[in-house]
Formats: sequence, structure tokens, C-alpha cells
Amino acid sequence: MRIAVIGASGRMGKFLVQAATETEGVTLGAAIVQPGSSLLGADAGEIAGVGKIGVSAVEYLKDCVDDFDVLIDFTTPALTLENAQFCVAHGKAHVVGTTGLNDDEKAALKAASEQTPIVFAPNMSVGVNLTLKLLATAAKILGDDYDVEVVEAHHRHKVDSPSGTALRMGEVVAEALGRDLKECAVYGREGQIGPRTQKEIGFETIRAGDVVGEHSVWFATEGERIEIVHKASSRMTFAKGAIRAAAWLAGKPAGLYDMQDVLDLK
Repeated sequence: MRIAVIGASGRMGKFLVQAATETEGVTLGAAIVQPGSSLLGADAGEIAGVGKIGVSAVEYLKDCVDDFDVLIDFTTPALTLENAQFCVAHGKAHVVGTTGLNDDEKAALKAASEQTPIVFAPNMSVGVNLTLKLLATAAKILGDDYDVEVVEAHHRHKVDSPSGTALRMGEVVAEALGRDLKECAVYGREGQIGPRTQKEIGFETIRAGDVVGEHSVWFATEGERIEIVHKASSRMTFAKGAIRAAAWLAGKPAGLYDMQDVLDLK
């Protein structure tokens, strides 16, 4: 499986390049950097700090269309949708870790998946996706007697809030409890807000320093509190998950998949 990494000179892109070079069964076929970047033509391995690998950084997907089978995409919602159309037009599979997509953008991605296989997940970490399974189980057992709060922390550069992972955690819990997250979510609290309602799911966000990603879901009632926690100390955990998803897509028919499919957790 030949992989292309878009944003190969970014924080996440460098880990993706490294993970691709360290994983059996996949090769890095292409690396795309920002248009006009001073790194154009540089060896992608040297950009990532792993030494020369013989793949030169290019400016656009069209510059490397024959060099890859699946695109790994941790960019922005608008660019991800452009990339999805490129993948459809050229018969490429697509792994999407981009967060912050709104409902219309998610619908557009789903439409693209009718013509090409796409793995779309707000978090590619194997540990986080196991955590989602645990959350669904806990919510079903604990039911409405327990208050649910989602607390997440990320680095100062993260632009979306709450994180896509936190929202997915809230969605999983809400689905298990038979609720609609859009109706029961409460984002932050300030002032004289009155007592907590029974079925709300609260979200609290922290942005500070270089925190890679921490998520904690509280199930609390009078007398006890259960916390299910995941902490990422390196972006490599997301990169390895994305590479695993890319390899899993080999031979898959068109469709919209997630990491629960990749890890056979459904």
C-alpha cells in the first residue's frame, strides 16, 4: 500500500511520514507540503528527521497522482473536501483525521464515500477507540442516574473546541443513553445557571502549552464517581492508527468507515 501524506512538514505530518517508514506492508509514495514552501523538493524523510527515503516533497496532489494508493489527510475541513473530490476523481482511498467539520461538510464527505473508500475518525488512536467502546458500555450500565461530564485538554495551537474526540465521546454516551447530543450538550458554564439538569452532557475545554491530548469522561452520582481517561503523550499514537487505517483500506469497497471498523470493535 503506497501512502501519500498531505501536510508532510507539519507537526502531525512528520509523525505520519515516520510511521509510514516504520510500518511493514506500507510505503511512503508521496509527501505534499504547503504551496510555495521552502521545503519543496526536499527529501520527506529528512523533513521528518528520519533520514533520506527517496521521496521528494511536492506542492499539489496532481504532482504525485501516480505515486500513491491512499491519502492520509489531517488538514482543514475545506481542504479535506477538496482532497476527497480529488480521491474520487482519481480512484484513491482516503483516510481523514481532520476535525472541526460541520454537518454539511460531513455530509459532503459521506457523499464522496459512495464512490471511494474513506476512513473518517476524529481520533485515530487505538487507545481512544477502545475508550469509546468502554464509554458505551459504561453508559448503558449506569443509565440516567449518573451525571456525565467530558473534560478535554489540548495544546495552545488547536483551533477547534471542543475537540472532535470529545464530541465523539459525547455522541457515543448520548447514543447509549438514547439521547440526542445536539439537544442535551452544555458547553461550559458561567454565572447563575441554576442546578444541573439530569440529562445534560457537559463539556469543558482546556487549551494550554504543548498538551498533545487528554480526555476524561465523568459518570458521577451521589456517593461515587467513575472516570474513564485517555492521555496521549505523543502524536505518534495518532500516526500509527492512521497508517493502520490506510493498510486496512486495501481492497475495501467504497463506503464511509471509522476506526471502530478498522479495529473490529463493532
